[in-house]
Amino acid sequence: MKYLATSQLKTAGITLSTILLTAAPLLAQEAAATKEKTSALQQYLLQGGPLTIFIVAFGLISLIGLSVYNFINLSKAKYCPDDLKGALLDHMINCRVRSAIELSASHPSYLGRMMAYSLPNVDATRPEDLGREGVEDSMADFSISEGRKNMVWINMISLVAQVAPMLGLFGTVFGMIGAFSKLGDGDTDPSALAGEISVALLTTMWGLIVAILAVFAYFYFKGRYQYLVAECNQTAEELLNASVQTVNGDAQLAKIPEGLAV
Repeated sequence: MKYLATSQLKTAGITLSTILLTAAPLLAQEAAATKEKTSALQQYLLQGGPLTIFIVAFGLISLIGLSVYNFINLSKAKYCPDDLKGALLDHMINCRVRSAIELSASHPSYLGRMMAYSLPNVDATRPEDLGREGVEDSMADFSISEGRKNMVWINMISLVAQVAPMLGLFGTVFGMIGAFSKLGDGDTDPSALAGEISVALLTTMWGLIVAILAVFAYFYFKGRYQYLVAECNQTAEELLNASVQTVNGDAQLAKIPEGLAV
């Protein structure tokens, strides 16, 4: 019985030793990986000091927030929805201009507001073009007025793109002043100089990263806005042409010589 207990203790000791010997390298690798992650965070962000953290926090958060807002705002449903386009086309083909104005005024989209603003300038006393010039002038005035408001949030992205590298340049100057100040005081310790130079380079790096991302976002959303506005203007031209075609359909057919296919 005593021999059996001693044998069990030996077996348990051998098993425990084996587990410890096996787990030690794994724990060491995990610790090294954790240290590497921590050192990477410290190397590329924390060593840059408060200014680097401010550039990353302010620049990236502002860029992400503005991008999300513009992505939601610049949608087809808010500018040129297909259901409104189809309903307006039906009214204009049948020359129901007043019904088209009422429908447009009740719709909050860009196209709805533009047509509610411009269609009252349709002139029934001019059947050849229904006062196209006045309608197109109203559309242009509306586009200019709306463009000032809608471009504000897109231009904010451009502001981020311009401010971020300036903050990075300020960090560069700040870090180099610190480095030369230490040299002037006779401190030639490489680690002390490396800290100041890290501030100079890291602020520049993060400023450029934020600026590059902001430039891409700015031109994407600007192009998206211009595309949606152009689609609305083209739709408005099609609606006006539909009414002109209906009013002058017989007159245009009368100009075609007999025997020619239409």
